[in-house]
Amino acid sequence: MVLMSELSETSATTPGSPQLVDRPRIEAVLFDYGQVLSQGPNADAWERMRAVAGGSSEIFHAAYWKFRHEYDRGTLSGTAYWHKVAEAAEHAGLREGELATLYQADVDLWADLNGPMVAWAKELHRRGIRTGILSNIGDQMETGIRKRFAWLEDFHHCTWSHQLKLAKPETAIYRHAAEGLKTAPEHILFIDDREENIAAARVAGMIAVQYTTHDTFIEEMRWLGLEWLLRQS
Repeated sequence: MVLMSELSETSATTPGSPQLVDRPRIEAVLFDYGQVLSQGPNADAWERMRAVAGGSSEIFHAAYWKFRHEYDRGTLSGTAYWHKVAEAAEHAGLREGELATLYQADVDLWADLNGPMVAWAKELHRRGIRTGILSNIGDQMETGIRKRFAWLEDFHHCTWSHQLKLAKPETAIYRHAAEGLKTAPEHILFIDDREENIAAARVAGMIAVQYTTHDTFIEEMRWLGLEWLLRQS
């Protein structure tokens, strides 16, 4: 199992490495799901969805994302979302079996896990550090990933956007996540792949790190003086 144990032999005080003077006190770690705990989209799942919904790759891609925020925010149910996507791809009248295929393939799209980050989350659980998830996610997606991955239930609190009719980067959803973790925002480390969500988390008072690659994430954690969070117990 790959963890970040290499940091046990290095620290932010290594000569020549930048370091913040004041290290933030972190009492909880809040994760995004997509492209933080999971990897990027699975190409095979993407093609399965396109084959059902119709359209060229370009048309389907545009339709998938055009309505996605409304789906994640709970404005659209999974059924309504996929009907809109299919209509935009010029495939009206989805059948029940086709909807089931789209639900499943959409979960598969985001089901390739980011091993080091999942392992780290489990290590935080073992160490007794509070953990949470704050994810923009639709109803069928939440159902699918929770059924697929039992370890999601180990997080102390999960904020699934569709349940609240809110979505990142709205400030209220960060407040909800902090309240659920029973932790003041300034003592929460939030990790997300999108710059606008990171900016909003900082406005809400959280310490926030944008996840792009694993190596840059480790370097950012070291710069913040938070390498202690990455070590194995």
